[in-house]
Amino acid sequence: MMSGGNYTSLDNQKVSGSVAAVPDPGHVSVKFSDSTLQTFPPSSAQGKISGGSYPPRDADDTFSKPSSGSDEPQQGGWFRTFTVAAYKPYFDVDTSDVIERIKDSLFPFRGTFTEKTTANPDLYGPFWICTTLIFVAAAIGTFVTYIAHKLQHKKWEYDINLVTWSAGVFYGYVTVIPLGLYVILKYFSAPSGLAQLFCLYGYSLFVFIPALCLSIVPLEIFRWVIAGVAGFMSATFVALNLRTHIKSAGESWVLIVAGIFLLQLALAVVLKLYLFTVTV
Repeated sequence: MMSGGNYTSLDNQKVSGSVAAVPDPGHVSVKFSDSTLQTFPPSSAQGKISGGSYPPRDADDTFSKPSSGSDEPQQGGWFRTFTVAAYKPYFDVDTSDVIERIKDSLFPFRGTFTEKTTANPDLYGPFWICTTLIFVAAAIGTFVTYIAHKLQHKKWEYDINLVTWSAGVFYGYVTVIPLGLYVILKYFSAPSGLAQLFCLYGYSLFVFIPALCLSIVPLEIFRWVIAGVAGFMSATFVALNLRTHIKSAGESWVLIVAGIFLLQLALAVVLKLYLFTVTV
């Protein structure tokens, strides 16, 4: 027989052989790496984020010029015409530039507009001049017809066609006429830049804005005088600023000048007849 002490020692051996004794760990301390704890984001890439991956570029980078090492294809030839970058230089003007060019258009006998804008013709001013003309013409024409109908005790209805008609006239005029003049000057070996012609004709229409505002005066003769003066100033502005190209066209310069004057005067007459046909 074995004593009680022997039984106890055997039992301890069996327990220690099957399950290892787990010592009391006491206070457990966990250490973190200083580089990942104090720096965000971590300086060394870990996990799924590799060192070659970066956050997306800012939205403004879309319009920036690609670097020489960029993988983006460079557009050339006719494809560049359909990109934003092709037209960006023609909108690179500030308020002072536009105001100065508007002042030159109101003093047509100076003839210095082309010299000032040769290096930097813009389409910003012409676009907003035409847009302003559209709404001014529609608003003034509507107001005049409204007053006329009220004074005559007639029923008045708003004509939305004034806006669409004005848009077609001004946008079409400032696009088609410079294109036609560009072809004519090129045919007579006196070419002018197409962007320069768009810029010149766009600013030449500014004089019609105050002319339309003055046409609100209910005097038919006064309106005809305003339309004639505006057309003459606009035509003179274009002709004098193209005098160098026109003179180099040879004997045909008379026809070119006559065409410029007739078209500008025709625009003034059309505005007078269509917008102010009702006598107040």
